Amino acid sequence: MAAAKQTLTDSLSFCLAQLTAAAGEGLGGGKDTATNETPLGRALLALRTRHVKAAGGIERFRARGGLRPLLALLRRAAAADPAPSQAGPGSAPSSVESATSAGPAPSPGPAPSAASSSTPSPPARLRKTLDLALSILANCCTEGACRAEVRRLGGILPLVTILQCVKTDSIQNRTARALGNLAMEPESCGDIHSAGAVPLLVDNLTACQDSQCLQSVVRALRNLADSPQHRLALAQQGAVRPLAELLAAAPDPALTLALVRALLELSRGCSRACAEQLSLGGALGPLVSLASHPKKAVREATILILANLCAQGLVRPALGNAGGVDVLLGELRRRRGPNGAGPASQQPLVRAVCLLCREAINRARLRDAGGLELLMGLLRDPRASAWHPRVVAALVGFLYDTGALGRLQALGLVPLLAGQLCGDAGDEEEEGREAASWDFPEERTPDRAEAGSFRSLRSWLISEGYAAGPGDISPDWSPERCPPPPPPPEPAEPTSPTLGPTSLRTPRTLRTPGRSPAAAAEEPWGREGPALLLLSRFSQAPDPSGALVTGPALCGLLAYVTGSPGPPSPRALRILARLTCNPACLEAFVRSYGAALLRAWLVLGVAPDDWPSLRARPARRQHRELGEMLLQNLTVQAESPFGVGALTHLLLSGSPEDRVACALTLPFICRKPSLWRRLLLDQGGLRLLLSALTRPAPHPLFLFFAADSLSCLQGLLSPTVIPAPPPPIPLDLDPPSPCLYEPLLGPAPVPAPDLHFLLDSGLRLPAQRAASATASPFFRALLAGSFAEAQMDLVPLRGLSPSAAWPILHHLHGCRGCGAALRPIPPPGQPLLGSEAEEALEAAGRFLLPGLEEELEEAVGHIHLGPHGGPESVGEVFRLGRPRLVAHCARWTLGPGQCPRKRALALVGLVEAAGEEAGPLTEALLAVVMGVELGAKGSRLDW
Repeated sequence: MAAAKQTLTDSLSFCLAQLTAAAGEGLGGGKDTATNETPLGRALLALRTRHVKAAGGIERFRARGGLRPLLALLRRAAAADPAPSQAGPGSAPSSVESATSAGPAPSPGPAPSAASSSTPSPPARLRKTLDLALSILANCCTEGACRAEVRRLGGILPLVTILQCVKTDSIQNRTARALGNLAMEPESCGDIHSAGAVPLLVDNLTACQDSQCLQSVVRALRNLADSPQHRLALAQQGAVRPLAELLAAAPDPALTLALVRALLELSRGCSRACAEQLSLGGALGPLVSLASHPKKAVREATILILANLCAQGLVRPALGNAGGVDVLLGELRRRRGPNGAGPASQQPLVRAVCLLCREAINRARLRDAGGLELLMGLLRDPRASAWHPRVVAALVGFLYDTGALGRLQALGLVPLLAGQLCGDAGDEEEEGREAASWDFPEERTPDRAEAGSFRSLRSWLISEGYAAGPGDISPDWSPERCPPPPPPPEPAEPTSPTLGPTSLRTPRTLRTPGRSPAAAAEEPWGREGPALLLLSRFSQAPDPSGALVTGPALCGLLAYVTGSPGPPSPRALRILARLTCNPACLEAFVRSYGAALLRAWLVLGVAPDDWPSLRARPARRQHRELGEMLLQNLTVQAESPFGVGALTHLLLSGSPEDRVACALTLPFICRKPSLWRRLLLDQGGLRLLLSALTRPAPHPLFLFFAADSLSCLQGLLSPTVIPAPPPPIPLDLDPPSPCLYEPLLGPAPVPAPDLHFLLDSGLRLPAQRAASATASPFFRALLAGSFAEAQMDLVPLRGLSPSAAWPILHHLHGCRGCGAALRPIPPPGQPLLGSEAEEALEAAGRFLLPGLEEELEEAVGHIHLGPHGGPESVGEVFRLGRPRLVAHCARWTLGPGQCPRKRALALVGLVEAAGEEAGPLTEALLAVVMGVELGAKGSRLDW
């Protein structure tokens, strides 16, 4: 088959030559009679259909210098076209500049007829040349290098001139398309704004009826909204309202998609002007309807537009009337579902839902639509921790909604709020003034004051849908119009606007409404402010014990009070004081070990996280004073007739757990001897507490609380406590008693031994028969009786090691305090069970040497319970099972002046050592608390 005939237009060089010639000579030229077309027309058509669309064609066209003559051609075409009647043929740039400097364009009216009457249609050949040249330029501007060169060659101003002068749909379409492509570069976008193209594009939205042209104009406006400054400029020049009106007119699907995409860009960081124009253009209802559009792109863009609009308080009531609350809640619920999107896609919806909580009408809709459960789900989700401050601030809006507060309390809000007080989440992102609640809209007429009743009426009309925005209601309707009051004389300090839950960042302060700045004490309002405000509201209920007097809530409040880097908010202190002064909370403080927790955390400086480690955190004076004040409040409640009845009922008729908690708490909150003696001693509360020590702990700090409670009770029983004796002098530094056994060990013993004891190890120990026989009934029967050993000079002692036998031989020969009893005692930190000390004690008992037993027990107590011993040694000593050592361990644990941490750790060791046999431990502790052994012989063991 023969090859197709080549034509001149197949050559790019020929087409460029024609383009260059036309750019230099004009748009005329002879017509080819065979084709009825000019050579320029054929060249432009070939460039558009073949050369530019070919692979790499745009780059070749630019590299061969085609953009310069193309732009020159457009300049000549714009100059050749008749301009509008109000301007001369050569005034396109100046008219563009005037349009730019004119500021926001007026609301577009019925412009098509006006434009057609003032601008005659261009000749057909000129129109075709412009169509082809603009199409080529728009195609070239799809590549970044061409966009940069067009800007460098000054190609933006001719396009704006054509947009102003040539009112033909096809040319407007291609010009808008070229401008939209150029606007993809930030530098070109700024030049297009400066050239005054925005008002011309906005005019086309009302003047043009062609869908393709409208799509190009809408796309150009969308690309021009590339920064906050440009979006604000577009809104101020009236670009949003025509888009909203077009969307309300239910256009074709392609234009609908273009409109929602443009509105999405324009509504990012939604400005007041944008929100007002969207509302006045009637787009709120169509946007809510489009949220259920079958096409995903339209649906998602619409939902994001609604979310962006929530940033403006003036439009939120109308948005709620249109059904936006249900739409946003449903979409957020879907995205948080199992098949939903990630957290990043939920962020704008979370922000929108939280902003909707600022108006009462939308809060009611949100509550009825299940929004409270959704917000609580966000608070429980650790992945949403970055949004927790925003959600808590939103819940402040329900502060006086009793039904919503009850629902939130049932959903577990209080523990979550307490956790927020000391959480690691950041501050809430600050919103602008326009995001404030529209229930109390900000005044924007400084020259005229509007009465409060008129503001309320205006807010109600907007929320109910009778008015689309504040602009629909004239201030002249107010019956209370009056001139503004004279300015006050030089105030002592500048008056700041009222701060509400919308302003949560430090270092702001919150003043009490209705008071003068000088009379009201300022309170800090940091990130914990919303949570504390809600907790304070819950604490004002008649019986807040079920929500606030619980372990998590009290721990959160106390952690905030003691861990705040600066002074804690006075509101937190008022919450604690309010709870401890409420008689309805007394039983809850007892059941939850709240009183013991207040004393441990505030007075003693021991938080749950500090236990059982010995981390040093001394209690601050202000914390100790606060704890004592709160415990005093509880004491007032406990010693009242109501409190006496409640505590008696708990101790006698409560559950086993409640009875133990009551017995433990009584020493902290009861100071009347008649009351605590009757409950703890006469009615068995003390034995009940002691018997609970070896059972599973009902609270992580139970043993710490119990040790502190027993110590306090001991102080109540013995108000005149004997001062603690000074630390003992180690035995090895005491003046040693003369050793009576040592002379028998030398090479020439005096007197000579008449007896040797043979140990299992083969060691022979010398002894005197007469002295050994008189020291113990056992040895008297063994050595001076009828046994065979009485006639033997080498008497075996079975089951005795040399270290254990050493103190026995010294004791048999009359040594007392010579230091021999210390030899078998291991140092602190080593176990006593199975040691030579236990063997020596067992042998002393077997050989009927009570004096040696007492001396060995003294040595054990001195080494392990003395100044070098610690609480971990108490359990080791208790495990020996010696009655005197058991009593010594109890006295060491509950002794006056003992560190609360060491006391509690010692009690833990005693409970672990006692195991299931709690009888000896219970009796020993009871004896110490009751002071039974004070002044007895065993008291000399209490160093």
